[in-house]
Amino acid sequence: MSITEISIKRPSLIIIIFIALTVVGMFCYNLLKYDLLPKMSPPVVVITTVYPGASPEEVETNVTKPIEDAVASVEKISTLNSTSSEGASFITIELDQSASSEEALQDAQRKISGIVSTLPEGCKEPQLSKISLDETPVLRMAVTASMPARQFNQFLVDNVQPRLTNVQGVGQIYMFGGDEREIKVNLDYDKLRANGLSISQVAQAVKSANMDFPTGKIDKTERQFIVRLAGKFSTIEQFRDIVIGTSKAGGEIRLRDIAEVQDSQKEYTRLNRLNGKQAIGMFIVKQADANAVEVSKVSRKVLTALEQEYKGINLKFDIAQDSSEFTVAAAEAVVHDLELAVVLVALVMLVFLHSLRNSLIVMVAIPASMVATFIGMYLFGFTLNLMTLLGLSLVVGILVDDSIVVLENIYRHLEMGKDSRQAALDGRNEIGFTALSITLVDVVVFLPLSLLPGVVGNIMREFSIVVLLSTMMSLFVSFTITPMLASRFSKVQHLSNKTIGGRLSLMFESMFTSLQHGYESLIRMCLNNKTITAAIAIGLFMGSVQLAKRGFIGSEFFKTSDKGEFSVVIELPTGSSFENTNTYSRQVEELVSKMPEVARVYANVGSSTEGFLSASSNNISEIIVTLVPKDKRKQSTDEMIEIVKEKVAQIPGVRPRVNPIGIFGSANMTPLQLIVSGSNPDSVAKSVNIVQNIVRNTGGTTDIRLSVEDGKPEARIKIDRQKLGAYGLSVGEVGQTLQIALRGDDESTFRDGNTEYDIRIWLDEFDRSNIENLKHITFVNRVGQQIELQQFAEVTQSIGPSKLQRQNRNAAVTIFAQVKGRGVGDVATEIDAAIAKSKLPLGIRTTYTGDVKNQRESAMNMGLAVLAAIVFVYMIMVALYDSFVYPFVVLFSIPLAVIGAFLALALTMNTFNTFTQLGMIMLVGLVAKNAILLVDFANEQKKLGKNSFEALVEAGKERLRPILMTTIAMVIGMLPIAMAKGAGGEWKNGLGWVLIGGLSSSMFLTLVFVPVVYLTVDNIIAFVRRIIGNRKKKSDSGNLEMVTGA
Repeated sequence: MSITEISIKRPSLIIIIFIALTVVGMFCYNLLKYDLLPKMSPPVVVITTVYPGASPEEVETNVTKPIEDAVASVEKISTLNSTSSEGASFITIELDQSASSEEALQDAQRKISGIVSTLPEGCKEPQLSKISLDETPVLRMAVTASMPARQFNQFLVDNVQPRLTNVQGVGQIYMFGGDEREIKVNLDYDKLRANGLSISQVAQAVKSANMDFPTGKIDKTERQFIVRLAGKFSTIEQFRDIVIGTSKAGGEIRLRDIAEVQDSQKEYTRLNRLNGKQAIGMFIVKQADANAVEVSKVSRKVLTALEQEYKGINLKFDIAQDSSEFTVAAAEAVVHDLELAVVLVALVMLVFLHSLRNSLIVMVAIPASMVATFIGMYLFGFTLNLMTLLGLSLVVGILVDDSIVVLENIYRHLEMGKDSRQAALDGRNEIGFTALSITLVDVVVFLPLSLLPGVVGNIMREFSIVVLLSTMMSLFVSFTITPMLASRFSKVQHLSNKTIGGRLSLMFESMFTSLQHGYESLIRMCLNNKTITAAIAIGLFMGSVQLAKRGFIGSEFFKTSDKGEFSVVIELPTGSSFENTNTYSRQVEELVSKMPEVARVYANVGSSTEGFLSASSNNISEIIVTLVPKDKRKQSTDEMIEIVKEKVAQIPGVRPRVNPIGIFGSANMTPLQLIVSGSNPDSVAKSVNIVQNIVRNTGGTTDIRLSVEDGKPEARIKIDRQKLGAYGLSVGEVGQTLQIALRGDDESTFRDGNTEYDIRIWLDEFDRSNIENLKHITFVNRVGQQIELQQFAEVTQSIGPSKLQRQNRNAAVTIFAQVKGRGVGDVATEIDAAIAKSKLPLGIRTTYTGDVKNQRESAMNMGLAVLAAIVFVYMIMVALYDSFVYPFVVLFSIPLAVIGAFLALALTMNTFNTFTQLGMIMLVGLVAKNAILLVDFANEQKKLGKNSFEALVEAGKERLRPILMTTIAMVIGMLPIAMAKGAGGEWKNGLGWVLIGGLSSSMFLTLVFVPVVYLTVDNIIAFVRRIIGNRKKKSDSGNLEMVTGA
């Protein structure tokens, strides 16, 4: 007994099964969390090493290169990138997609441990970490209160930070821009010299006098005592009274005699403002496995409670950016698309079936398939993100396919006069093989997608599995629920013109009958003129390909979404002071905030989060601009970016970089990033100029800049080693003294209550603000002699690089460029052609990173997925039909879909991107279904004795209704996605239009071109068989003559 027969004869069993699936499915749905995208972790290891006070050249030579050499042997390295800037080395190890970043991190840690002792003195230990796109700031806030700035900063550290850290899912709390207490010891150069003291002597004396020291323990018979020397000072006055040395007259020299001791705050390196009001910036970063929406929701409750608890000091948390808002908006938009798609598909069913009863039988397939899919999503650990919800939206039209085909055939058997149960059983059994075929074709198309590597694989995996689960479930529904309901509720409709619905149905049937007759005439004409039909189809295909070749369809990695947020990064000339940057930042903030389209302006002076990885520098300020909602402004985010860029550029001395806020809440890097590298730095510098000119002269590029630009003014101290030795000094002593004088020594701390505060010992601001004063810094040798720096060293001023870049242990420079009015892929292709014609020095390489690299990898992987899908479809059909020929006919429907897909992209001005490529892959399975319906029915007609010509005509007439129903249902069901205007709509639009265009062109052309191919193949087979038959007859005749002659 088949499963369909069980469903018809024992419906209670099937009903119980689906009730159980529904209950469990709804329970699992309630457990699913919202997220923006599937979880992904790129295989990248980051090594950060701080070398305070060192120039970029010193960092590169003494830190970056040794670490690069150590980690170069880590397995499965794809690219090794490094940046050496003032006081810091930053190395990223990009791994192959098959590599484990955890194993690579541990391997790198072992290798670095082996060379860490060779790093220069004063260099901090290298810190290793993995890049996790899931560990991102969920909330960015500006925090204010009516209390003194220094006390407020400590209040947040003591009372707010711990409360937020305890919120489930919160990983880190970062604070910026507050007044952090610091005890400053400002040494007076003249007084030091007068008392015969050196800077290092004072620093050592302070540290020795201000320390706790564990000395041991005292054991008694009954008890044990720990002995601890409590040497830390508890007041500033005690600190000022430290005895540093003895004067020539024999008196004590105290710290107050040679320095000013200030209870002050650390110098600002970052400032935060929200809408022009200074505040302490606070970021709440979620854990890698936490849900952003849940973390935001719970954190907001805690923030509200804190505001109520401390309303006496007017504690206020102003949310500058909440990444979960876009996530929820995007998810809700897709849910809306899904609901609208269901309604539209239901209307299509009603129009074709003329019966609410039959329409409902088909529509049951949607909820019955989806609730079971929720169970699979929960078991696989998926979330309700953009991709899983998009999969559910797109699959609405597909879910009713099998039920349409089965019900339509059941109805045909009802019209033969069979009773409803027999018609349901015979109709399903007759068409079951075809239903299985079209479902398996869909399934195998999505298998390659679920196995793709890299970023695209991470994004597509959950999408493809959701479609697989729901599609397989829809097949099960069509074999069980659909025939069960049809056996009890379906009946032959006798249309009447007595009602409006009846008159409309009769009108539709009259039109459809005319369409059938017209189609019959058309297919006969095409079958009689196979060459002309084939030429038209091939011409249309070649014409559509020209749309892409001639630039009507651009290419990019991802379509930019209108999130209503963008970042304005202003970068002043290298060497600019923090105060100067802050002044310019205020000007930009005031200018932008006056625009009516702007809702919030959040400034972060001293740092930037471009490209997900943050960078800090005195000459940088990032201003995040949030616009009012879409429906309250006329301009898009891209248009506002151009307006702001033009206005900010008019401020003298400001170089603005304006980029949209990306998926992960940080500013996107420029879409075009071209790295020029080579073993010879001079050749690299020469090549960069050539390539930069090529990029500048390529249409569509703007805002071009280099990663290594203006040099930074620096003072170089060249030591005469002979004189240094003669004075009894060493390079280490000189370096340490200069470091304390200019950067400060903060190794000692001051304890106040339970909190420790840094003590910074350095020259006072007047003495360290002038290069001439630097020459007079005094050193004291072992015999007490005072020696000035200028006595054994030459101090000169020069310009040094602010940053040095390397790729794969070779010198490198990155060229950044914005792209306007063209697809970044097209621009990169044109640049490649121009570089190939230029004469770059030997050994110079150019490689892309960022969007271009991702897009090319995506295109290659997606291309392989398309080929794999075509092969899998062919193999499935060969296995099902036990024929190598007729499945080949079905494949001719695929290029027919390309015609409409390309035309739709060109007309809607969409590009080839990851989502539209996904649509092309989906079309492989979707359009093959129509061809399968035709080929399968034609084969059945041939078995009944009809010739190929008449079998194809009959197949076209009988399968016209289900082909139109299934295709129009899918096209109508995808309209909400193609026309979506909500959050994330730009990503989905291209996908929707590709599917609509491809399905539409394939539907019309498959109905005429596939029969032509079928008949041509059949004629070729017949011709080959005749030749083989004639040869066999001749062979048999020859053998007979030989026998007769013998």
